[in-house]
Amino acid sequence: MSFSYRPLFIQLASRGMKKTDLLKEAGLSSATLAKLGKGEYLSGESIEKLCKYFECQPGDLVEYVPDTFPKSTEELSGYEDLQSVC
Repeated sequence: MSFSYRPLFIQLASRGMKKTDLLKEAGLSSATLAKLGKGEYLSGESIEKLCKYFECQPGDLVEYVPDTFPKSTEELSGYEDLQSVC
């Protein structure tokens, strides 16, 4: 399982900001910015700081991306509830 911070980057772009602006604006550390850039896990404290800054919920900044997802209907065995969608 992994997470994508794409929604956060979209928030930044819509405000004309860069990741580095979050250092002083949201009070994040440079180590946290590095984690964002690599798509690594952030602490709950870091997520909280971002949510306070953007006045939003965690789901507005982070999205879950499954490691493996069936690519074809043949790979959907075990995913019967998804077969009707494909």
